[in-house]
Amino acid sequence: MIWFKLKLINSEDLPLGVTVVTQKPPVVTVRKGETVTMDCNLGTVTDIAARWYKQIPGGVPQHVLRFHHSWSSPTYGSDFSSPKFTSNHQTESDYRLIINNVEEGDSAVYYCQTWDRTKLIVTSNLPPPVLTVFPPSSAELRSNKASLVCLSSQSVPFADVTWLADGSPVSSGVSTSTAVQQPDQSFQISSYLDIQTSEWNMNKVYTCKVSLGSQTSEKNINKSKCPTEE
Repeated sequence: MIWFKLKLINSEDLPLGVTVVTQKPPVVTVRKGETVTMDCNLGTVTDIAARWYKQIPGGVPQHVLRFHHSWSSPTYGSDFSSPKFTSNHQTESDYRLIINNVEEGDSAVYYCQTWDRTKLIVTSNLPPPVLTVFPPSSAELRSNKASLVCLSSQSVPFADVTWLADGSPVSSGVSTSTAVQQPDQSFQISSYLDIQTSEWNMNKVYTCKVSLGSQTSEKNINKSKCPTEE
């Protein structure tokens, strides 16, 4: 299995007050051997080259390449070269990093400029997350406040976790941990939804939804189908 995670970092070359740059798309899933592209918009910046870095978890960032729309080709960091890595531009502020024939050694975090991120997953048959949802305990419910717990077991250390109540997204009262690697080399993410006892007693259907690339898993829970033990 191969995975990529991409995000943006600050660049000391950016002038103060510059528009925040963005990357897209938010998630890309491709298979080993394919070509992947990721875009970086520099906002109002048109006179500074787009720089890309690669960081293997636990390692230091490596300079991949640097490219400006006025150049005929990128300049490369050590251990990176064409045609494996290349870049082009769509406008004076829109740049694209291209990685050809992706393989396991390409798995890393890739950085462009400023704090935004795109996640790229390269895999063959990426399994969907396995979810377990726990109801509030009796002791919690007696205090008028309680938490629902969703545990996601997955093959890579990142995912998007959302909660729904009767089909509507819930944003307040949600806290989600970072991934923790397990002894079997899988990863676990814990997400908590704080609710009122009155909401639980209304028999609302709560849904934990975890998206990982093109794979999505959902698990429902409500009072009538999962009564709290005394």
